[in-house]
Amino acid sequence: MNAIQGEILVEGRAGHGEALVLDAPISFWGGVDPKTGRIADVRHPQHGESIAGKVLFLPGTIGSSSASAVLLELVHNGHAPAALVLHEPDAILLLGLIVAREMGWETPVAVRMDRDTFPRVDVDAVLSISSDGRVLSTGA
Repeated sequence: MNAIQGEILVEGRAGHGEALVLDAPISFWGGVDPKTGRIADVRHPQHGESIAGKVLFLPGTIGSSSASAVLLELVHNGHAPAALVLHEPDAILLLGLIVAREMGWETPVAVRMDRDTFPRVDVDAVLSISSDGRVLSTGA
């Protein structure tokens, strides 16, 4: 994958980590354990995988107004993704990053990337996302 420019949704620290491209949308409320960063929803195809420290590609979220609180807890507990990549903004989820930043906590960058870009992401790659939204594969 060549460098791809994403659109910044929420500014944050540059992220570096293994890519985790979710196969299905997820609900953070009840779907992600805020204490461990593991996918807790037993119906999700990637149940049991950790999102902590990963460059997390979200094909969508399943709504709950509590998603922001779960993401806030993940940041506070040190189990947040290294970066978030979404197809389209999710104001409720991203509010968790905004609140964490307002509390003075270091937050991961969140970017928007076109839907057709996700399939081009090497699921075995280690990715870096700069604070300006540029996504670059740094190897496997």
